[in-house]
Order: sequence, then C-alpha cells, then structure tokens
Amino acid sequence: STDPKFNEFKLLWLQIRSNTGKLNKNPVEGFSAGLIDDDDIYKWEVVIIGPQDTLFEGGFFKAYLTFPYDYPLRPPKMKFITEIWHPNVAKNGDVCISILHEPGEDKFGYEKPEERWLPIHTVETIMISVISMLADPNSDSPANVDAAKEWREDPNGEFKRKVARCVRKSQEMAFD
Repeated sequence: STDPKFNEFKLLWLQIRSNTGKLNKNPVEGFSAGLIDDDDIYKWEVVIIGPQDTLFEGGFFKAYLTFPYDYPLRPPKMKFITEIWHPNVAKNGDVCISILHEPGEDKFGYEKPEERWLPIHTVETIMISVISMLADPNSDSPANVDAAKEWREDPNGEFKRKVARCVRKSQEMAFD
C-alpha cells in the first residue's frame, strides 16, 4: 500500500503542474506566470502588465505566488516584488483581495464566503482578479491606508504621481 501523504503530494503536484500546462497552452493577456525553479512547484513568479486605460498602464509588475502545501484547499499568497502604490497592496507588497483570503466566513463581515478562496480557483482566475483590482481599487477595506486615502480624496493628484513613479521604476527594472 502507498503512503497517503505521498498520494496527497502527488495530487497537489499534478494540480499545480496542470495550471502551468494550461497557461503555456492558452496564455492569458496581461500577465505571464511560471515556476521560479523547476524543482519547486510551490513558488511561482508572475509579471503583470499594467492594464490599458489605467494609471498602471505600461508597467511591468513582478510578484511571487507562493502555494501552501495543502493547495487547493487554501489559497496561495501573492507578494509584489516590484514597488506598487495601490490601496489593496500592503507597503511590503502583500496583495489583499477577497479571492486570496482563507475560505469561509469573514469575521469582519466585508466579504461573502463565495467571494473568498474556493478550491476551483486557478492561477488564471487569481491573475484576472489582480488585474481587475489594479483597474478598480477597493478602498473600503485597504491594505495600504495611505494609498486608499489618496485614491478616495485625490486620485489625479498625489496618488497618480506615486503610481506613475512606480510604473517608471517597473519599466526600468523590467529591462535590467
């Protein structure tokens, strides 16, 4: 008989591998994703291209997606490596959106269970949500309170200037 932990790992490995295969066969516009190291299926690097007609247009924002060992039961964590100024991205780069929150009830009452992590989500659905978040920030439950305040009070002033600086820096870093 086979060790149940081995079967669990094998299933997880196949699931994450299938994500890579699907993305390679059918790339989605706006981002690229892949393993950082072929020997570690739990750590991915993604590059999100700033969505057209947004303040982030023209930017190349690199992030890491780290899968837990019990994926898909729990969501991966996403952290921008490229500096980004956004209400839903903490100053340390951690992305804070519903789809990446643990499944179940929200103890603060902001999110419905169906808005939170579900095992059916894939790298593709996560990236589409993050691209959507860039285009339409949620300043009601921010991870970066200062960015949320600027976004609400003066989106075309200080907020826009800080985002433009991040876009420029991301472009310079993309070609290093």
